[in-house]
Amino acid sequence: MAKERESNEGVEGEGSYKGSKDYNARTKKFIDSGKVEQAAQDAEPKSEEEKHAMQKAERIGKQRAKK
Repeated sequence: MAKERESNEGVEGEGSYKGSKDYNARTKKFIDSGKVEQAAQDAEPKSEEEKHAMQKAERIGKQRAKK
């Protein structure tokens, strides 16, 4: 059994501390860059059709998340 544990060293599974730390660092760097407002504007729908498609996708996502 001890050998099995040794072979899994470095495996973090779903709760990756390294992954979380990296994500947080990259997110902070992006926020500090001052590019958030422009990114938000770029993400806005370009037409009414796109706006409705995004709203529909959001509704579907929220319905599935509640289950």
